[in-house]
Amino acid sequence: MNPPTDNPQTRFMTPKQLEAEYSFSVNNQAQMRMKKKIPFIKIGGYVKYDRESIDQWLLNNAIAVHA
Repeated sequence: MNPPTDNPQTRFMTPKQLEAEYSFSVNNQAQMRMKKKIPFIKIGGYVKYDRESIDQWLLNNAIAVHA
């Protein structure tokens, strides 16, 4: 379970934090950002990921597997 998102310190993740928590490599993140396939923002010139947006993006892009 992810930490609460009411605190901006825990809501916004760096690329390294996203890699650690969601297993998207930093290189893969950069490729997805260039193709505009992953939600991100820039704060002060730094790439940040909104935890809520990433969770929603994952849910919206889930592929159902039928056995």
